[in-house]
Amino acid sequence: MSKQVTKIGVLTSGGDAPGMNAAIRAVVRTGIYYGLEVYGIVRGYQGMIEDNIFHMDSKSVANIIQKGGTILKTARSKEFFTPEGRQKAYENLQKHGINGLVVIGGDGSFRGAQKFSNEFDIPCIGLPGTIDKDIAGTDFTIGFDTAVNTAVEAIDKIRDTADAHDRLFIVEVMGRDAGYIAMHSGLATGAENVLIPEQKTNIDEIVMTLTEKEKRKKLVNLIVVAEGDEYGGATEIGKILKDRMPNADIRVCILGHIQRGGAPSCIDRNLASQMGYYAVESLLQGRNNVMVGIVNNEMNYIKLDDAVKQKQTVSDEMLKIIKILAS
Repeated sequence: MSKQVTKIGVLTSGGDAPGMNAAIRAVVRTGIYYGLEVYGIVRGYQGMIEDNIFHMDSKSVANIIQKGGTILKTARSKEFFTPEGRQKAYENLQKHGINGLVVIGGDGSFRGAQKFSNEFDIPCIGLPGTIDKDIAGTDFTIGFDTAVNTAVEAIDKIRDTADAHDRLFIVEVMGRDAGYIAMHSGLATGAENVLIPEQKTNIDEIVMTLTEKEKRKKLVNLIVVAEGDEYGGATEIGKILKDRMPNADIRVCILGHIQRGGAPSCIDRNLASQMGYYAVESLLQGRNNVMVGIVNNEMNYIKLDDAVKQKQTVSDEMLKIIKILAS
């Protein structure tokens, strides 16, 4: 692990997130600045196994900072989680002389990077690329700000039609295991309730609150639900509320994958650019098995294992603020 890094590979893995291209661009151009050879690995770990690896120069990343998705594509690779798959991947990296890796992705990507790095002599640096913001050691993840703004814009439009028809809208946002998009978009759009996987959902309390607001003639209400809510998302919540409140005009809207796409926000572009730069710096400084994060506007380094295990903690106070301001 103490060998000097001379050739680095960069890949994106898991779910795509706006800003991944900005991170790729930063890794490539920072690597070239320091005299390193940089290789793009297509379709994540699966591309490593299939030797889908190509040399990148400065022109390779021209005009991509504003684009959503990832020019390197992404995939989930079951084969990489077998010893045989990782051995193939290692042999392909050796073929190209790659002796350092930058992995842009979420918790599953980091688990793969850590296992691979521990088995072979390839130092790995992780960049948190996930819209869910569910990784410890960083205040923000690449793609979260864009995804939340996409959700907010959509929910604002939904509120217009809710107001026109005096309806209750139940809006589902992404977040299978984490409720950060739901919490941030719910607070920003004045939602009456926010339902997240990290907390138990009290249907009786929701019905009581909505009934009380109905008596006060507050007929326009929004409930923002993370897809991983214990009841199974907005559709199931809608069925329950329609059964309990037969006179209410209830509609369900699932935002889905529009939250993943689109041009990254200024925050995501800048965050990804800085993280990409520091990823290369980390490899040159001999760091290994760490994630580059940002805490209190300063770069922070945390072990990949800790980033995955510790997770972000949900703010009970933020949920309290949402309830108070929606009353």
